[in-house]
Amino acid sequence: LVDVSSGASLVVVGRRIRRNPFGTHIGPVTHAVLHHATAPVAVVAHD
Repeated sequence: LVDVSSGASLVVVGRRIRRNPFGTHIGPVTHAVLHHATAPVAVVAHD
């Protein structure tokens, strides 16, 4: 995803909704895309 983000206008990744008392948790793929993608990233929560 990080590699192909250079040709994208927007990268959309999903995140499961988890009830965590310590805040929001994202997975390793979403984390990597957020930090390394060259295009804007939208993180969409889903069940």
